[in-house]
Amino acid sequence: MVGQRKRSEVQRGIDKANVLIEALPYIRAFAGKTVVVKYGGAAMTDETLKQSVALDVILMRYVGMQPVVVHGGGPEITRAMERAGLTPTFVGGLRVTDQETMKIVEMVLVGQINQDLVALINQHGGSAVGLSGKDGGLIRARKARPTVAAKSPMSPVEPEIDLGFIGEITAVDKRILLALERDGFTPVVAPTGCDGAGVTYNINADLAAGEIAGALQAEKLVLLTDTDGILDKDGALIPTLSRAEMKGLIADGVISGGMLPKAQACFTALDNGVRKIHIVNGTIPHALLLEIFTPEGVGTEIIG
Repeated sequence: MVGQRKRSEVQRGIDKANVLIEALPYIRAFAGKTVVVKYGGAAMTDETLKQSVALDVILMRYVGMQPVVVHGGGPEITRAMERAGLTPTFVGGLRVTDQETMKIVEMVLVGQINQDLVALINQHGGSAVGLSGKDGGLIRARKARPTVAAKSPMSPVEPEIDLGFIGEITAVDKRILLALERDGFTPVVAPTGCDGAGVTYNINADLAAGEIAGALQAEKLVLLTDTDGILDKDGALIPTLSRAEMKGLIADGVISGGMLPKAQACFTALDNGVRKIHIVNGTIPHALLLEIFTPEGVGTEIIG
């Protein structure tokens, strides 16, 4: 009986060693490479998943990768708006942001979520530094153009909606990110930006992650979401997609709503030299490591 228990313990040790050996080629391939992680969805609100993401990011850094985290905060912003008596409105997956909403966005993204995530990573042995897009002129933006809302049955005209203080990124100054990476820190970015006049804008986190990944010539961009990845019209996961196939899914309406900014982030990153993008279910514990360090992965991989 003792011998059987001992053999069982040895086998568990062998299984753990095999996991490390399986990851070795990926660790070697990605050592020194930048990986931009867009952190969002349930992984930001579930305490167990928050711990999981923080540990994944720390491990990535310890094995020689250069993670940069760009976080969202949609559910928290929505709750803060509702407490203030405001009703959230979304068009094309983007939050319509008036002046009062912009104050809440900045308070929640920069003052709360960013600092909480930095503290969590540091608590577990990482070295994270929090930034907003305004720090060091990281994200320059301009007011987003009005977007077209869906036609109503009562009107054949597609109305244009002013998104308010939603910004379009005009430039990313990567110097502050490179300086932090060089000195061993993990940047954690809240997606706000400003224009030349100092006006602050709310930037969609997916789009910000795509622009930052492109500016850094990242090896990978990983978008954490609450679905398994990109699903076909029957709801089945699509493991790999090309840019052309993704555009076809958008044209067919299969990719819509909140997945549209993610698709645009993919196009931006690919256009700027990012090799691969991964859309991953962040509700799976350690989804980051499973996607990056295993041959099967757990989400959708988008290639040029």
